[in-house]
Amino acid sequence: MTTLFISDLHLEAGRPEIGAQFVSFLKAEARDANWLYILGDLFESWVGDDDPNPHYAVMKDAIRGLVDSGVPVSFMHGNRDFMIGRQFAEETGVTLLDDPLRIELYGQRVLLSHGDALCTDDVQYQQVRRMTRDPEWQSMMRAKPLHERLAFAAEARAASEAHYQSASEEIMDVNAQAVRDVIEKYDVDILLHGHTHRPAVHDVNDVPGMSAKRIVLGDWYEQGSVVRWDDGGPRLEELPR
Repeated sequence: MTTLFISDLHLEAGRPEIGAQFVSFLKAEARDANWLYILGDLFESWVGDDDPNPHYAVMKDAIRGLVDSGVPVSFMHGNRDFMIGRQFAEETGVTLLDDPLRIELYGQRVLLSHGDALCTDDVQYQQVRRMTRDPEWQSMMRAKPLHERLAFAAEARAASEAHYQSASEEIMDVNAQAVRDVIEKYDVDILLHGHTHRPAVHDVNDVPGMSAKRIVLGDWYEQGSVVRWDDGGPRLEELPR
């Protein structure tokens, strides 16, 4: 049996081809897996579990179908869908995960993360991240009418896009020291994350007394990206559309 990992689909009605591929993935390959982990940014924007977005409703039904088929699904918040809460979990049947999360998988020690917390060179983003992950801030946002939350999300996306256009590629990537620190802190063999949209497998050999790997999932804008993990080890692969 295979454990599957995906992230950064950024599902939205404006990109129906991504949603169609995701639904097909859930109805085909994922049905034969023993677990599916979604490591954040499943949705392009999530303003609350009460949003009646019909496109998102289709995606939720597809996830529920996979869970009902007997395949457990675990979800970790990303920087676009950190407002996903208990109602979403109940509707879809997913288990909500902490970030980061240390697990044992096929005899290896693995740390799962969305990955944005590792981009410490982007000081502006980290300030926003601390604010939006604050439970009091989230409670305040959930108390606002849906139309206000949607307007806020649109403004935030525009500001984020402007920031990404002006920031250097180095700032947008993970910080090497942050990677070393988290691998050493959690004492793991493999760090698996998304967020940066730079799929690759990296050797991390500069942690004292350790040799580890960092596996980065890709986004789904042009094609899918998945890590398939069985007793033969992890494989980072593309999912052609």
